[in-house]
Amino acid sequence: MKWGVVFLVAAAIVSGEAWAADPRTQDAPVTAMPAVQMFGTLPDGRAVRLYTLAVPGGWQATLTDYGAILTSFLVPPKAGAAGEPVDVVLGFDTLDGYLAKHPYFGAICGRCANRIAGGRFELDGKSYTLATNNGPNHLHGGGAGFDKKLWQATPRASDRGPAVEFELVSPAGDEGYPGRLVAKAVYTLTPAGELIVEMTATTDAPTIVNLAHHSYWNLAGHASGSVAGHELAVAADRYLPVDATSIPTGAFAPVAGTPFDFRPERNPWGRCGAAIETLPPDAAPGTPRGVDHNYLVRGWEPDGRLRTAATLRDPASGRTLEVLSDQPGVQVYMGNFLDGTLTGKAGTVYKANGGLCLETQKYPDAIHHPDWPSVRLDPGQTYRHTMVHRFTR
Repeated sequence: MKWGVVFLVAAAIVSGEAWAADPRTQDAPVTAMPAVQMFGTLPDGRAVRLYTLAVPGGWQATLTDYGAILTSFLVPPKAGAAGEPVDVVLGFDTLDGYLAKHPYFGAICGRCANRIAGGRFELDGKSYTLATNNGPNHLHGGGAGFDKKLWQATPRASDRGPAVEFELVSPAGDEGYPGRLVAKAVYTLTPAGELIVEMTATTDAPTIVNLAHHSYWNLAGHASGSVAGHELAVAADRYLPVDATSIPTGAFAPVAGTPFDFRPERNPWGRCGAAIETLPPDAAPGTPRGVDHNYLVRGWEPDGRLRTAATLRDPASGRTLEVLSDQPGVQVYMGNFLDGTLTGKAGTVYKANGGLCLETQKYPDAIHHPDWPSVRLDPGQTYRHTMVHRFTR
């Protein structure tokens, strides 16, 4: 069989943790296996592939085993309406775009997503030094984090929809982290168009883990420009203020009366543009603007239950994305550092605030705050993190 030809892979059943299923998916028939095709080769000659999950009605997610990246997500028009499906995530048409420097488009970030102050931490009295790849701090796993690794992929058919399981073995000492870690990320597309992301990890020695899915969403379409007109609701009464290097200060600050107030009970919901124009305050021209902060998910408990973390809406198209998760925090990032230097899919130039990230996770720099939800993982434990992306049109 030639590499350029799309082919199907033997079926298997996805196993996973319980999740808050959309009733639209109940009693749904098993859908087709993911389609697989070549995406390119790494400099060392290893093959990189694309996996397409599709369900009736026009919903489609495309992923690659490089970085376990979501490269596209197609939202079809409303039933009976004219029009073509719209791709609502930023990314590239070719592997070369992902191999070059980019801001984690669609990737699984780890071992420890977000920032660690000074690139250092202690565990059981031993100090560990990590890459400082974001000013003085460590970001998203370092210079060659999980977003830059080739994962092992297993396409599956499941009673929830087509799925692909990505697995990565991170050896002890990888990017400075202790312990051999086995990480998995399972993407499933349901007949209702939900994208489920289930992340797990185990270790053979004490380590730290905080995985995050890092898609840039633009519900008007990836090529439509700024998300300033999008409406946002974040189920949080408090957020984490940060210092000049984007490390949390340790305070839990109320959102009320600040540009960070996106509480869902606000009527109307807050517009992203208001925060983009306001933050950072008194900034010089050209300073990246918008939210890049972690919010404390309202009512979170370490019980594994899914809770709505945030909801994004494009008033012009009527498309809405609700993100549910079992994690205590959600990083809201408004694409502040997109600067027009990246050319993405279909020749689109991605400019400032061209996409918005909703990264559920434990709080950034949590290893330096013993009273925060812990990022520590010990042998015999399993790290678990589930997200559900639920769309309406």
